Amino acid sequence: MSDTAALPDPADDPVQRLRAVMARLRDPESGCPWDLRQSYATIAPYTIEEAYEVADAIERGDLDDLKDELGDLLLQVVFHAQMAAEDGAFDFDAVAESIAEKMIRRHPHVFGSVTATASESVATNWEAIKAAERAAKAGDGPHSALDGVARGLPALLRAVKLQKRAARVGFDWDELAPVLDKVEEELKELRYELAAPAPDALRLQDEIGDLLFAVVNLARHVKIDPEAALRHTNAKFERRFRALEAEITASGGDLAAAGLAAMEAAWQRAKVAEQTSRKEDPS
Repeated sequence: MSDTAALPDPADDPVQRLRAVMARLRDPESGCPWDLRQSYATIAPYTIEEAYEVADAIERGDLDDLKDELGDLLLQVVFHAQMAAEDGAFDFDAVAESIAEKMIRRHPHVFGSVTATASESVATNWEAIKAAERAAKAGDGPHSALDGVARGLPALLRAVKLQKRAARVGFDWDELAPVLDKVEEELKELRYELAAPAPDALRLQDEIGDLLFAVVNLARHVKIDPEAALRHTNAKFERRFRALEAEITASGGDLAAAGLAAMEAAWQRAKVAEQTSRKEDPS
């Protein structure tokens, strides 16, 4: 009999089947050596990677790939829950129950008597409930408006969250002009450091960080997700650079020997071609 025969039938309960697969992989006697060596810390990078791959599938509009990537992300949850169950901390059911209770608690307009007819009021209620939860968790100890902003978040996303938290208590500009002025001020300070006879690496890091933080603040004020904006620009750069490569190699040229002027000319042609194509096909 196949070892898979002992697993739950996928038609009956696919989630239970997945949990059983994970438990088998972590079985001390018959499990997988690689899976058995893993810990929360070693699996965490894979969890982050899978979340990004979900976002990538969504951005590409590939629903078949999205199904697979969501499965990979779900596996991460099951993996962490299995290790926690082995430690006697919690299991997958506890994870599912915890998030269900949180959703009920944070949607009083659906599961309670609170009225919220617009997404803005829903968001306001959500943040107020989260703030109350953070305060309860902190107890009588010192707490900050910035509590709960995870340090492991991508830097751009964490910058947005820190700025939003500060803005809720009034530490923010009401107009766009001073936000733009701050970007220009930080760029000026970076130029000053770069003009030094021997620029200090730590000071440059500091000034570049300040400039990035100011640009993130600008994006927040004009309601643009900086992470999404940078992903979009990364994709645009990749498309145009690949077109540049294709043009030069198609003519028998060597990319490394082409020189910046030739590559810049090919880049501009790729840019114009892309813009022309976009005008011809608005979709």
